[in-house]
Amino acid sequence: MAVHGDFSESDVRRAAFTGKSLRKTYVTGETEVHALRGVDLEINAGEILVLLGPSGSGKSTLLNIIGGLDRPTSGELWYDGKELTALDEADLTRFRRANIGFIFQFYNLIPSLTAEENVRLVTDISDRPMNPAEALELVGLQDRRHHFPAQLSGGEQQRVAVARAIAKRPGVLLCDEPTGALDSTTGVRVLETLANANRELGTTLILITHNAGIAAMADRVFNFLDGQIASIEVNQNRVAASEMTW
Repeated sequence: MAVHGDFSESDVRRAAFTGKSLRKTYVTGETEVHALRGVDLEINAGEILVLLGPSGSGKSTLLNIIGGLDRPTSGELWYDGKELTALDEADLTRFRRANIGFIFQFYNLIPSLTAEENVRLVTDISDRPMNPAEALELVGLQDRRHHFPAQLSGGEQQRVAVARAIAKRPGVLLCDEPTGALDSTTGVRVLETLANANRELGTTLILITHNAGIAAMADRVFNFLDGQIASIEVNQNRVAASEMTW
């Protein structure tokens, strides 16, 4: 049954997820791959959450389900009191557009557009966006806004991708290995940018990484193994992104 939700901007700041018995099974011919095996979770509004675990442990599958890019085979996922797993495709798209910002390992910038024009791709379809120049200023690239991707370093391109994601003022930022293609110095700058978005905008930040050192900046860490959350760690004393090394 389709459930029609009103995902207005007033929902954005109260983002919180609850998952119950989330399972995801991929079937290829006679082969079944159990990517998630009955995951229960609570994600707090405004927290920084890091997902750790080996390849194939279920981290990216969960991130895609949280972001409305995929559906679980069974189970329930709730966002701020609304059941996402009951939505039809149109409402799931509306949820994703209004509330979720995505940042991936590869920047996915359009080469023929300037940094500002790449950000404007999102702001032109958002209800209450930032000015693109403001978003680029937030990530420290106000002086590079008229440059094309080929004129920017890898770290600068990733920061443009962050600016593009935060420009629509999402309640949730989902990051899949955002520093995976960067050296440590540049990676720390990107993590500082993400932490700043969390602090200044109240954005819930969920970050996948294979780098265990990055977990020190999180409020909590979900350790994944074989499609389940094997353990949860709480950081009593978070390390600032600017102080991280690996």
